[in-house]
Amino acid sequence: MGVRVAVVGEALVDLLWRTGERQARAVPGGSPANVAVGLHRLGRPVTLLTSWGDDPPGALVDAHLGGIGVEVRRLATAEPARTTVALAYLGADGSADYDFLTAWAPSEFPLPADTAVLHTGSLAVAVEPGASRVLDLCRRERAAGRLVAADLNVRPAVRPDRADYRHRAEQLAGVVHVLKASDEDLGWLYPDHTAEEAARTLLAFGPELVVVTLGERGAFALTAGHRVSVPAPEVQVVDTVGAGDAFQAALLDALVERGNVPVDSLDPVDPAPLTALLERCVHAAALTCTREGADPPTRAELLPS
Repeated sequence: MGVRVAVVGEALVDLLWRTGERQARAVPGGSPANVAVGLHRLGRPVTLLTSWGDDPPGALVDAHLGGIGVEVRRLATAEPARTTVALAYLGADGSADYDFLTAWAPSEFPLPADTAVLHTGSLAVAVEPGASRVLDLCRRERAAGRLVAADLNVRPAVRPDRADYRHRAEQLAGVVHVLKASDEDLGWLYPDHTAEEAARTLLAFGPELVVVTLGERGAFALTAGHRVSVPAPEVQVVDTVGAGDAFQAALLDALVERGNVPVDSLDPVDPAPLTALLERCVHAAALTCTREGADPPTRAELLPS
């Protein structure tokens, strides 16, 4: 058995509505669920801790995760459970804008005993009452020596108060080792900063590694001692749904492969391995962009050709 990753967060149904079409199409997803699927396809032992309701969207989520074979622990909730639904408006260029009908109220998080890495993010760190509980979980697990990672995946539609959302992001940065964000996330949180200035602001709150995705321009990463950047491969984009989640799954898998569990230091003396890690991640994201919906690559697809 390899190193296990526990992913905590939402599984939901995306209603994909493409520009010019008359109907939306229901597709199971959710950023944490997509990361768990991505890790599963990479052959990484992974457990998804999530919740959904006994409703038609929930039945779709249940069938999707069961069909893929991801190990799932369905969380008890402090409120009657219903399934989160996201309306994703797809532009002609494949980009997506989101609106949400949310539900996230887990009461506890029974992590598998062999968990070495915890990942969370997106709605799970923004929607109350669950968000505060997830923050406490990250704090405890980091103190216990587990590698803790998060993807901000900022959703202004669920928390439009910019100052409040920024405060939450900074709190999260203080309890994780690895923090990922997109340049769009950082541009919304810190409208008067460049992406790198915003990333350095978050780095100062305590993570050892901050990774920023730049869409078709690639990605960069910051540690206390290094800044590395990589371009994105050119591909024919179908849509960008799930690309950031495929990136995150590849990032977590690569950190495990590098031997960063248990946590020692994510700030390498030689930045070359960090560059290679980012190249693998942008490759994973680019492959996902060539397919409709959240469809992350397998390990074989990420092998050098």
